[in-house]
Amino acid sequence: MVRKVRRLLTVLTGAAVALVCSLALAGPAAVQAAPKPKLAPNGVDITGDRLDQPLQLRSDTRPADVTLIVDQVRWLGATGQLRGPAAKDLGPKYTVVVLVAGTPKNTFDLFPLAKGGPRVYRPAKQPDLSHPRAGWFFGRLTMSETLRSVGVPLEPRFDTLSGGIGGGERVLPEDALDPVQDLDTALGELQRLLLLNIGVVVVITAGLAGIALLVRRRTR
Repeated sequence: MVRKVRRLLTVLTGAAVALVCSLALAGPAAVQAAPKPKLAPNGVDITGDRLDQPLQLRSDTRPADVTLIVDQVRWLGATGQLRGPAAKDLGPKYTVVVLVAGTPKNTFDLFPLAKGGPRVYRPAKQPDLSHPRAGWFFGRLTMSETLRSVGVPLEPRFDTLSGGIGGGERVLPEDALDPVQDLDTALGELQRLLLLNIGVVVVITAGLAGIALLVRRRTR
């Protein structure tokens, strides 16, 4: 009996030692395997049409401007359109390089004045050696004003309002927001519809009366 107890204690002790050793060995490995925290962009470089020198924006001096530019490309999905507008419809191009910890990470080509709305092109070759799928994306309607606000030489555009991902809202003309005019137009359309319906009813009634009269004459 005593021998069985000793053997059981030996087995349990060995298992406990093995467990402690495995945890001790796994500890450093787990620490090494822990994912590194994702760093936020801290800078943007912009080059392109009518820019003699790169426009360099940094978070320590112009954090709001860096955020504005990064928001223009942050939302892009994994895949985009394979083909974009024709070259003659793209307008001026501005290349944006996003920096993380002072090192170039991503690059995008922005076309704020493209025909049909702003466009973004993401090349497959990226500064961080990643290889996303190249593609075209519709940009925010605020792209032109955003670029102009940070120093890109673009003409002012007052036909856009800030909007959500991949677009925005056009400013409606004031006469389109006139409730009196809209009401008059609606009443006029309703009146025309009623007159049209009354005319149809009169024609149908006259036709039925004529048919009834014709049948009555034939049955005499």
